[in-house]
Formats: sequence, C-alpha cells, structure tokens
Amino acid sequence: MIARQISLLFDGFAYGMLLFVLSIGLSVTLGMMNFVNLAHGAFAMIGGYVTVTLMQKAGWPFLATLPVAFLGAAVASVVLERVLYRRLYRATDLDQSLLTIGIVFVSIAAAAFIFGTTQQPIELPAYMRERIVIGDFSFGAYRLFLIVSALIITAVVVLGLDYTRFGAQIRACVDNQRMARGLGLNVDRIFMLTFAIGSGLAGLGGAMAIEIVGLDPNFGLKYLVFMLIVVAVGGLASIRGAFFTAAMLGIIDIFSKYYAPQVGSFVLYLVMVALLVWRPNGVFARR
Repeated sequence: MIARQISLLFDGFAYGMLLFVLSIGLSVTLGMMNFVNLAHGAFAMIGGYVTVTLMQKAGWPFLATLPVAFLGAAVASVVLERVLYRRLYRATDLDQSLLTIGIVFVSIAAAAFIFGTTQQPIELPAYMRERIVIGDFSFGAYRLFLIVSALIITAVVVLGLDYTRFGAQIRACVDNQRMARGLGLNVDRIFMLTFAIGSGLAGLGGAMAIEIVGLDPNFGLKYLVFMLIVVAVGGLASIRGAFFTAAMLGIIDIFSKYYAPQVGSFVLYLVMVALLVWRPNGVFARR
C-alpha cells in the first residue's frame, strides 16, 4: 500500500513538473510582461511537432530534438511578436485575448492540414523506457528525466530573472517603458527576447509532453487550461509559485484519478476554485 502511494506521488510530481515546463513561459509573458498570450499552447504544439518531424523523418534521437524544439517555437514567437504582438502591448486584455485565441485556432487548422488529426507517436530511447527499482519501489526513468529537467529549468529561469542584468532590464521595461527608454534600454528588443524565451520553453515542454499526454492538433487548446491554472493559482510573475502549484495540481490530479476515477478531473478544478476564492491573486502572489 505504501509502495503504491509513493509511486502515485512520484508520478503526480512528474506530471506536475511537465505542467510546470509547459507553463513557465506563460508565467513570464503573462505575469511579468502583462500580455495575455493565449497562444502559448500553440508554441508548445510547435515544439512537439518539431520533435515528431525530426524523429520520424530525419531519424534524430529524442534528446537531440529538444534544443531544436526550443528554437523552433522561439523563432515562431519572434515572427508573431514582430508582426502582431508588438502592436498590442498597450491594448486592452480583451484585444490581446481575441488576437491570441485566434492564433490558436489558426494553428489547430494548420497542424491538422499538415500532420493530420491523429495522435503522433514517438519512440523514446530504451533507457528512458526502463523502470528504476529501489527496494519495493519502482519509478519510470522518463518521469525521473522530467523531474530533473524541470528542476534545472527552474534554477536557470529564477537565477536569470532575479540575479542577472537581463532580468533587471525586463522588470524595468515592464514597470515603466518610458523611463527604460530614457535610460537607453532597447525595450522592443528586450520584449522580443523575452517572448522568444517564454515561447521556446513552451516548445520544449511540448516536445517533452508527447510521451505522457500525446500530441494532436488540439494540443494547444486542450492544455492551455492547465497552463492558465498553474499561472493563476501560483500567482502572476511568481516562478516559484508556478513550480509549487504545478507540483500540487499534478499530485492531486493523479491521486484523484486513481482513487476516484468516476469524477475525473473534477477534483482538480474544485481545488483550483477553492484556492482562488481563498487567494484571488494567487496562492504564492507577491504581496
């Protein structure tokens, strides 16, 4: 019984880390830049399809596709940021939402036309399909890879935003664009790079998600809800909050589906609503 609960806890934490990797870029663009980018899931889908294409058509190994998935989503975001997003930085939340949700539906149609509507499978390396046995406990190697990757990404992003010159420049540009420009900062370039990083992380998450949740043209819309939950409950602009919230929601989702499969994901949404009623600005929002 204890072994089963620990296994569920491990799987839930790994699923939570997957949600975190998918959501961390949205925490940057929505939380720090105050831009309602509902197309974040579309960039995650781009990363997933980059990985699928490289593995199926070019025979690349899985790990080698991950940096390219990051770059592919980042480049796509730079194009959209230069052409569309930059025009709406000072627009209302409604205008930003309408534009970006429209991009999601366009991406769904484009993915269905190019790749079809079926799930896209990938074959992981043998060592990632193995299970690690420690006494009475058994853990999936790929889920352990997800956890380690999420921890590394968390450390890099937190250190980059809180302790580097570029992180300070992002905060300055968001807080007061006019003052930032007066100090000689290239606000347009900084926003472009921030979008590229956030969307690149989404692409990386989309590539890593294929083995766990699959990939189809509806991916960008289907998992956008979970990304928004992580960011909203964790608190805008709080990377640490997104991390702990993603871990909590992943564990709750796995345990609820195991012990009460008849209610599905209802428990997850119920917990989310209760937390937001308790802390409307997010559980880990900065006071």
